[in-house]
Amino acid sequence: MPARASEGGGGGSEGWKERGVALRVFVYVFATHLFAGFVWILFYVGEHAKK
Repeated sequence: MPARASEGGGGGSEGWKERGVALRVFVYVFATHLFAGFVWILFYVGEHAKK
């Protein structure tokens, strides 16, 4: 039987790992949308530039 993390809420607890994963997913999604918005702005500015 595999060893379980301590139930005292230490650094190895499953709840802490789940919060870490959720935070990482939020940051990745936010950063991806920020980058996509920046690329969209570049296309918008390029389309409306005087040629």
